Amino acid sequence: MSHLEIWIALFGMAVVTIVTRALFLMAGEHVTVPDRIQRALRYAPAAALAAIILPDLMTWNGHFTLSVSNYKLVAGISAAMFYLLTRRMVGMILVGMAVYTALRLIG
Repeated sequence: MSHLEIWIALFGMAVVTIVTRALFLMAGEHVTVPDRIQRALRYAPAAALAAIILPDLMTWNGHFTLSVSNYKLVAGISAAMFYLLTRRMVGMILVGMAVYTALRLIG
C-alpha cells in the first residue's frame, strides 16, 4: 500500500467510526428506540465483558482448567460473588486481586 492509500483508509475508518457512534446524537429526538430493545441493550455491555474475560479465566498455564488449581478462575468467582452481594465495583476489583495474589503466594 502506498502512503496515500494508508491515509485514505485511516480517514475512511475515522469517518465510519464517528458516524456510527454519533448517529443517535445527530438524529436527535427524531429516532426513538423501542422499550424492548432498550431493555435488551441494558445487559449488552455485561455480556460483552463476560465474553472477553471468561475465556481468560478458564485457562491456566495454557490449558482449559475448571478446578480450584486455576487461581484466576477462583479469584474471578470470588470477585463476582462479592459484587453480587455488595454491588461495589472497586471492592470487586480489590477482592479479585487480593484472592489471586494470595493464591499465587501460597500455592
